[in-house]
Amino acid sequence: MRLGARTNLALLVLLAVAFLTGWLAFALATAPSRWSLVLHATSGVAILLLLPWKSLIARRGLKRPWKGRSVSVLFGGLILVSLGAGLAHSTGLLVYAGPLSAIEVHVGAALVAVPLAVWHVARRRIRLRPADLSRRTFLRGAVLAGGAAAAYGATELAVRAAGLPGSGRRFTGSYEAGSFEPAAMPVSSWMFDAIPQVDSTSWTLRVAGRELSYDELVAFDDRLTCTLDCTGGFYSTQDWAGVRLDRLLGGSHGGSIRVVSHTGYDRRFPVGEAGRLLLATRFGGQTLDPGHGHPARLVAPDRRGFWWVKWVVAVEVDDLPYWFQSPYPLQ
Repeated sequence: MRLGARTNLALLVLLAVAFLTGWLAFALATAPSRWSLVLHATSGVAILLLLPWKSLIARRGLKRPWKGRSVSVLFGGLILVSLGAGLAHSTGLLVYAGPLSAIEVHVGAALVAVPLAVWHVARRRIRLRPADLSRRTFLRGAVLAGGAAAAYGATELAVRAAGLPGSGRRFTGSYEAGSFEPAAMPVSSWMFDAIPQVDSTSWTLRVAGRELSYDELVAFDDRLTCTLDCTGGFYSTQDWAGVRLDRLLGGSHGGSIRVVSHTGYDRRFPVGEAGRLLLATRFGGQTLDPGHGHPARLVAPDRRGFWWVKWVVAVEVDDLPYWFQSPYPLQ
């Protein structure tokens, strides 16, 4: 019985680690993302290693009728779907499944599983005993972690040796798509944002207490080669052209820069980053199309795609700090 309890406790800890490291890696487009993904993948492999023991516990539990069993079965199924989609994406054996990418299935299944995990743990609480925190238990955990890390490393080597698509992943886990070829660059939006059709002849940009027309904005020709790394699982490097925000904002002072989309979507940035942020009207020598943010979109170096606000209608400076927002947009 205690072996079952310890297996469940280990799985609970590993699921929490996988969720937290995945959440962190999802947010970063710089090198720390790689280390977070290593921990994320290692915890996922450790969960797979514990599945034989968990299957014995599950089979024993399914023989007894108990209230809410179907919810726990759904929870387990979502975890298996998330693990399978994660493996498919990391190896490159299945990057897209119809309209969805494997990473979207991986993340989506995990998010849906979160409330079910809370319910499952609340209904089937694990009572800790002193023996569960013993030196022997710690050593077993260390062996599991070491075995998972070794298995993950072996998997990465096998992917490279076999020349699978996964060997070409960026450090964020994303696959290259349409770099320096605007027509081949995928179109993506955060959550449920639909692509608006904005008439550039009547469109204006509100910035620093004034309004700029589209013709006034395209007269600027600041340039930047930058990589958009989308949380949907792809990255694309393009030559962007437009105007740096420090030119638009002049000497504006405040707590943060708020960039607002035609859809109501918005993101805040530190005022000190104005010189690194570009409001683009063109990429690859051509005008942005609606799917990529026409009339204007933000280019935010070293930030994941959800920071690259599209269909921008306003750039504001106010007194709120840049961190005064949800880590991931809610709209």
